[in-house]
Amino acid sequence: MSRSKALQYYIFTRVLLAPLMLWTITTSVFLLLRATPGDPVDAILGPRAPEAFKEELRQQLGLAGSLWEQYLNYMGQLLRFDLGESATSRGQDVWEIIQNFFPATAELAVCSMLVAIVVGICVGSLAASRPNTAIDVGGRLFGIITYSVPMFWMGMVLQLIFAVQLGWFPLGTRYPLTLPTPTGLTGLYTLDSLLAGNLNQFFAALHYLALPSLTLGILLSGIFERIVRVNLKQTLQSDYVEAARARGISEGRILVAHALKNAMIPVITVLGLTFASLLGGAILTEVTFSWPGLASRLYEAISSRDYPTVQGVTIFFAAIVVVASIAIDILNAYIDPRIRY
Repeated sequence: MSRSKALQYYIFTRVLLAPLMLWTITTSVFLLLRATPGDPVDAILGPRAPEAFKEELRQQLGLAGSLWEQYLNYMGQLLRFDLGESATSRGQDVWEIIQNFFPATAELAVCSMLVAIVVGICVGSLAASRPNTAIDVGGRLFGIITYSVPMFWMGMVLQLIFAVQLGWFPLGTRYPLTLPTPTGLTGLYTLDSLLAGNLNQFFAALHYLALPSLTLGILLSGIFERIVRVNLKQTLQSDYVEAARARGISEGRILVAHALKNAMIPVITVLGLTFASLLGGAILTEVTFSWPGLASRLYEAISSRDYPTVQGVTIFFAAIVVVASIAIDILNAYIDPRIRY
């Protein structure tokens, strides 16, 4: 089988397995929510609420009937792309919640990913280019520390230093209340303000975004630093790099134009896994920094046992991770000709 046909078969298989992965995640979330102790109706309305109100809320939450009936009803809703209605935000559809809160999470995730990639590649390249030196040891320590430090602890420390003590960054919101909120199709304040040509709004949105995105990005950069350092160190010892040195090519050009390009291939592979970690870290980041995103809204729904919102947002995040994972695999297969399927 030729490589192109093998690649097409691989892509077809991955796309075909995506619904199965989403079904597994959906079923797991459904069962885990119902396995938790306590009655969500009593948690929302209180134990002394009238029984008629409780029964109405059970119907709304999809808790009426047996477990099997609840499951079939819920899967039927999902097949119609109906995520249900929030139990705590009466009259608000879960899709509406996602539409309102996801742009803040997406903006935080994109900026954090950019910070993680830039910092990780720079530190990893610097450490690999100077093996067995203090810089190399510092790079390894950076990777270990950023990978292991809890996000919520680092977030509180950085807020205490840079927001409370130094006053460099604001806290508790996404945008200053004294300025008109940027409007646009994307819901991303930085992008919408740039498209509108309003630099005051852009820098204000960037100012509020800086501290949470830097915190999450630097903590995730340890993943890229370790991968880049290991692969770049091996690449710098390869035969074609030695041949380039023999031709008199400078070390800087060898590093940037030859070695780093090939060492970046594993980084693309890890992007999908890091993206999943990014969504998990976004929950802690948004809660720690009071960032009004979808992950923070998910945390509130879990605390209030809002089953439709928890299920809908979790499935939405799972779909993003599955699609991103497939896209990264396909991109990596096209970039690296050595991959065979």
